[in-house]
Amino acid sequence: MADRITSPFGAKSTAREVVAGHDLSGKAAIVTGAATGIGVETARALAEAGAEVIIAARKPELGEEIANQINEDVGMKRVSFGMLDLSSLEAIRHFAHRWGDRRLNLLINNAGVMACPLARTVDGLEMQIGTNHFGHFLLSVLLAPNLVDGAAHSGHRSRLVSLSSIGHRRSPVNFEDPNYLTRPYDKWEAYGQAKTANSLFAVGFDKRFRDKGVNANAVMPGGIMTPLQRHLPIEEQRALGWLDENDQPREGFKTTEQGAATSVWAAVGDELEGVGGLYLEDCNQAVPWSKEAPWVGVMPHALDPEAAERLWALSVETTGAGA
Repeated sequence: MADRITSPFGAKSTAREVVAGHDLSGKAAIVTGAATGIGVETARALAEAGAEVIIAARKPELGEEIANQINEDVGMKRVSFGMLDLSSLEAIRHFAHRWGDRRLNLLINNAGVMACPLARTVDGLEMQIGTNHFGHFLLSVLLAPNLVDGAAHSGHRSRLVSLSSIGHRRSPVNFEDPNYLTRPYDKWEAYGQAKTANSLFAVGFDKRFRDKGVNANAVMPGGIMTPLQRHLPIEEQRALGWLDENDQPREGFKTTEQGAATSVWAAVGDELEGVGGLYLEDCNQAVPWSKEAPWVGVMPHALDPEAAERLWALSVETTGAGA
């Protein structure tokens, strides 16, 4: 990887540090799932840099509260809440319809479900891939014209950021049975499949829209203790080695501000202008995964162009999105 893309930032950098010096005035950004966790810090950093930010989430009271809190911190109204339930294709279409033909410059697909018991979306999809991938796929495709328009009118390329995870190592996409209709359900395998899909989606989206002024990259935010762990009992978190003997996050875990940094770098980093289809980690392009350094890097199945094409076709069929 001689021409690997790097930045002056790293694992310990914060979203605020990454966005410093960038002026996002006049730019519109949507951050899904920004009512909790690293989504809040992503929205805050973009708003502080001047962007108009929409927190797209499914909890109105919490979303409004966070929006008001950030507006108070920033000293003006730059953040608002938009109701979005990614586990319902109808609700996603409703959100896109309400957005209308407004321009969009940044779409941060940040929301996610992790390691939940077997559950299905209202459309009958397995909850993790249904929400994390298919929901975001439909949202992104419906808003793609807005991103294209945003690029055309701002003189800067628009960007889509798709949040993946180290969890992608646990499974490629199972194209025979992505929704666990016939095979036994494994919550971690299902999470891995969904996170691989998030990375492959960035590859597919970038291929289709880079010539129209929009780039897409996948992001591994790092290990962060957030409400994403809501389905994991503390015993399991101990068994996974995430907590020390005092039940504190182990060395290597990031704060939410640090966890949001790579998403923000993907959204604003000058090093990424015109660049897409990558998997980013610790504010740099990820190295290939290896047994010698198992806690970092990206596996080939998460960037495989053939799998990305196959996933795109499956996603069009599943969501009914014309793309």
